[in-house]
Amino acid sequence: MYVILVYDIGEKRVGKMLKLCRQYLNWIQNSVFEGEITEVKLKELVLRAKGIMKLEFDSLIIFKTRQEKWLDKQIIGKERSSLDQII
Repeated sequence: MYVILVYDIGEKRVGKMLKLCRQYLNWIQNSVFEGEITEVKLKELVLRAKGIMKLEFDSLIIFKTRQEKWLDKQIIGKERSSLDQII
C-alpha cells in the first residue's frame, strides 16, 4: 500500500520521530513522509511511534491508498526531497 504520514510531535520528541519515520518511508517535507509500505511494516511503525509519542499532546495521521498511481500529487515550488535519488 502507499501511504502519506504526517505528524505533529512535541519539540523534544521530533528528532526521534523523524529518525523512526525515515527507516520506513521517504521524507518529503517537514513532518511529512510518503511511500510504499506493507501492512505489517506500517503496524510496526505505528507501534514504535506510539512509544515515542505522548498521546494526549501529539498526533500522527496516516492517509492510505492502494497504489501511488491512485494519488494525484502536484508540487508547487521547490521539492524538498526528490524520490528519484539513486543510492
